Amino acid sequence: MTDVTPIFLVDDDRDLLRATKQTLELAGFSVSAFSDAGEALAALNPDFAGVLVSDIRMPQIDGLQLFNRVRQHDEDLPVILVTGHGDIPMAVKAMQDGVYDFITKPFATDRLIQSVRRAAEKRRLVMENRSLRKATEQARDDLPLIGQTPAMERLRHTLRQIADTDVDVLLMGETGSGKEVVASLLHRWSRRASGNFVALNCGALPESVVESELFGHEPGAFTGAQKKRIGRIEHASGGTLFLDEIESMPPATQVQMLRVLEMREVTPLGTNEVRPVDLRVVAASKIDLGDPRQRGDFREDLYYRLNVVTISIPTLKERRDDIPLLFGYFAERAARRFKRDVPTIPSSIHTHLREHDWPGNVRELSHFAERFVLGVGHVSDRIPAAAPGADEALSLPDRLERYEAHIIREALNANDGDVRRTIADLGIPRKTFYDKLQRHGIVRSDFASASERS
Repeated sequence: MTDVTPIFLVDDDRDLLRATKQTLELAGFSVSAFSDAGEALAALNPDFAGVLVSDIRMPQIDGLQLFNRVRQHDEDLPVILVTGHGDIPMAVKAMQDGVYDFITKPFATDRLIQSVRRAAEKRRLVMENRSLRKATEQARDDLPLIGQTPAMERLRHTLRQIADTDVDVLLMGETGSGKEVVASLLHRWSRRASGNFVALNCGALPESVVESELFGHEPGAFTGAQKKRIGRIEHASGGTLFLDEIESMPPATQVQMLRVLEMREVTPLGTNEVRPVDLRVVAASKIDLGDPRQRGDFREDLYYRLNVVTISIPTLKERRDDIPLLFGYFAERAARRFKRDVPTIPSSIHTHLREHDWPGNVRELSHFAERFVLGVGHVSDRIPAAAPGADEALSLPDRLERYEAHIIREALNANDGDVRRTIADLGIPRKTFYDKLQRHGIVRSDFASASERS
């Protein structure tokens, strides 16, 4: 045991009580000894994270009566009963009623220690699940920006400071880190909350339609333009315009966007009419636009115009303590969506949450929680196979298959599920790509951005 688990030990035989206490303490437990069951009951509290071990034959309150009272107090608290009278029917009845284990005297110390360790592990999982549920309920006031780490506290504080100032904002963060969630929260916390929140992924639209989407057009402005269309910029007037993956905006459109930011006006395609717009612009990028090597053909003057306030969104790796809380929230949300109960979270899931690197950040964690609730997939499928051969039980072809599946998932994560970009990154034909998705049981839509799924 790496954590010191508290044990309540109850026995009216003071010599045996002293000896058993010493045995359990040598095994690494923190033991509180009671010669009276009433004293043990009085000392129990709802947050007791340990195990109760009690003799059965005691005056006033015996072990079975103590168990029944404890069950009313907390039905998930493991109780181990010890007796010198090998009463098999009593043992069977006690186990049916929910007693964790039944040990007869005299017993080997290893028998007791192993039973207590198993009970302590069960109790730890129960307490972790309760803590997740409680933390998730407490976090609802902060939805959708969940987190209790210093990094998230600073982020919430910054957003509240600037939300009502109308200043344009540049969000920097890795894929899946929650840039659209932050942009939406800036809108909701601002005086513009009654206006439209208009989101556009600049990397998801062909260059030929970006201008029409942003600026709108009049009938006859180009082939196929049969009726008037209000562009995203004008539609966001009075509210907030969110431009995701702005680094993907075509150079020609960047020039026009710079004028919109400076003049707060828009000219739809096919007209000379200039229309004023009142909007806040929140742009997001997954690269550092301040670094000329990463910026590429993105205009420097547009970067500086957007860079009034820059907010960096932490990755899950930078706020690991928030991962269990987020997982609990996503699991509950998935359970409501799929009309299922949230399963008990086993230790393997807790270990995975703690040790996985989460390259897809919050989006990857959300999808993992959904699969957990649905009972599909395995933790091992999502553990990076960056070190082939680590699992010696698998054959070489199996290891290569697992590694290939991991690479495909990483590419999909990095490209928000976009097939064209993923295929380009992987350097394989489209048919081969879809064949591999089917073979590995990978669902492309699991990696799509929130705007694409909606």
